[in-house]
Amino acid sequence: MNSKFRAGKLLQSGIIFTLISFLTSLIYYFFQIVISREFGKAPGEFGLMNNTITLIAFLGLPVTIAAQTVTHYIARFHFSGDDARLHGLLAGCRKFLFHITIAGSVAAIVLVKPLGDFFNISRPTLTLIALICVLGNLWSAYVTVLCQGLGWFKRLALIGLLASVARVLFGWPAAKISPVAEWAVLASVAMLLPNLILFFWRHEFPRRTGKSISPWNREFVQFLVVSTAFSIGSYFFTQGDTLVAQRHFLDPDVRDAYSSAEKLAVALVTAVGPLLTVLFTHRSSRQHHHSDALGEQLKLVGLYAAGLVFGAVCLYVLRERCLTLLHRDTPEAVAMIGRLSVAMIFIGLLQALAMWSLASRWIKISLLYGVLGVGYWALILVLGKTPDALLEVMPFAAGTAFIILFVFWIAAMRRHTPVAEAA
Repeated sequence: MNSKFRAGKLLQSGIIFTLISFLTSLIYYFFQIVISREFGKAPGEFGLMNNTITLIAFLGLPVTIAAQTVTHYIARFHFSGDDARLHGLLAGCRKFLFHITIAGSVAAIVLVKPLGDFFNISRPTLTLIALICVLGNLWSAYVTVLCQGLGWFKRLALIGLLASVARVLFGWPAAKISPVAEWAVLASVAMLLPNLILFFWRHEFPRRTGKSISPWNREFVQFLVVSTAFSIGSYFFTQGDTLVAQRHFLDPDVRDAYSSAEKLAVALVTAVGPLLTVLFTHRSSRQHHHSDALGEQLKLVGLYAAGLVFGAVCLYVLRERCLTLLHRDTPEAVAMIGRLSVAMIFIGLLQALAMWSLASRWIKISLLYGVLGVGYWALILVLGKTPDALLEVMPFAAGTAFIILFVFWIAAMRRHTPVAEAA
């Protein structure tokens, strides 16, 4: 009964989580608006800021990978009601996350300079601030991943909302004083402070037990491998193009135009993305592969797809007004919106199929998604040396990847019936 009660509140929590996260996204884009205005007389700084943040996300991939794996395991036992198993497993996952965080921190220190040089982020001050942000994000994720596995969607959404407000309160005045990318990127450190609120809920964490249960077994290793493929694929599909722009687009005005159009297009995926987080946690549970749960999960996917398409249509119709808000309503930026939106629809649908497959432990499909993501990024890196070339190849490459993954996903859905999964 306890398990059914927890599962029954999933859709309600997911919708609340999505609405709060949508508000958080609006505040984030308000931050983009005010920063873009302050950078109006400093060509190239707006694009440099966003591309540096993308590099920070790349260096944070180790914990992103660990997050998928740990969320999967904690969610299974959280929804099953096996509290004894949950307590011991949580202690074991804490050790795993701690080691991953240490390793990720060392890797970030070693790689931040050569990667910054390769992607033309060569200012020493900006590289140093990027490293600070990476380290802060890694250690913050150490705690929030455990909360996500416990299904604390509404609480994490509230913290995300406060974090976005903190970014604005720090970044806006700082950019007024000195309109350079360093101050705007440093605002990403200030937004970590609301995570301290989690200390008020520490008594609700499962109590420590004398026996820590190691998560390491054959299934865990397999899931870690596919989580790596999934996280890498998701990164390259959703953010890889900004690194390509930073690498190839040397004109500061062109870089700013692409960055502004890309930020609006990727908002299509960001706005409805929380639904996939809920889907992943729900489907990862052992008890949620039966026919009734399948219908609920398909509703989440349907809402996600509808949100993508509706958002793309709205963005295309209002593209000039949206770019005006960013103070980047140049003809070049306006012309980019349409093709970027099409690409992001395919990328968003790819993410939904991949998240479903990852939570279902369909190893081959998850690995295929990772391979497609790397191939997609390699293709746009080689062919996208100008804005027109990049925007021509992105929708085609993303659409082709979606068709390939969709065919394999349909085949897997037919093989894994609810009855077979429940068994």
